Amino acid sequence: MDLVVFDCDGVLVDSETLAGEALRALHRSHGIEVSAELFSTVVGMKAADGLAALARATGRTLPPGADAELWPATAALFRERLRASDGVVGLLEASPLRRCVASSSHPERIALSLEVTGLRRFFAEDAVFSAWEVRRGKPAPDLFLHASARMGAEPARCVVIEDSRFGIEAAKAAGMLAVGYVGASHAGPEAAERLLHAGADWVSNSMAEIGTRLKTL
Repeated sequence: MDLVVFDCDGVLVDSETLAGEALRALHRSHGIEVSAELFSTVVGMKAADGLAALARATGRTLPPGADAELWPATAALFRERLRASDGVVGLLEASPLRRCVASSSHPERIALSLEVTGLRRFFAEDAVFSAWEVRRGKPAPDLFLHASARMGAEPARCVVIEDSRFGIEAAKAAGMLAVGYVGASHAGPEAAERLLHAGADWVSNSMAEIGTRLKTL
């Protein structure tokens, strides 16, 4: 393999529980109840796509402009409580493979996540990509194909590390090896089966194990 493509939320940083906390609180403030189970169905989607999916599921739409409240609330939680995923620093320090980030999140959220967790140093400025740069978000392959093209790597020689079924589906649609990471705090007991069902080539709850296996690719 020539390139490792890291998702950010739920892979590099253990952020999805915090993001869900902010999103559910926003909806609750406007009289809309979003359960943890319902939130889990939109993990990995672009924010706009996730909000639209929640509106369809609940039959309720946030008032105009309310979505602008989501990022400040999320950012406040990130600055206070966001941490790098267990073992990811060791993996990044040990892996000799070229790497990049390809995330569904807005560039500002990616930048803050990497900054507050100390992971910024592991990725070049031109090796961080957001779904806001492409027309279609995950599960479409657009983001991963965009990232591999910019990094000068053939899709078939890329491995993607993802925590969501949308990300796994996107990686496989792009013709890449897909590794499911299920070690984040939001990953329930069914997470591994869900990612395998989505097409993951293999799954692990250990960054150390993923790092070891990457050395054999």
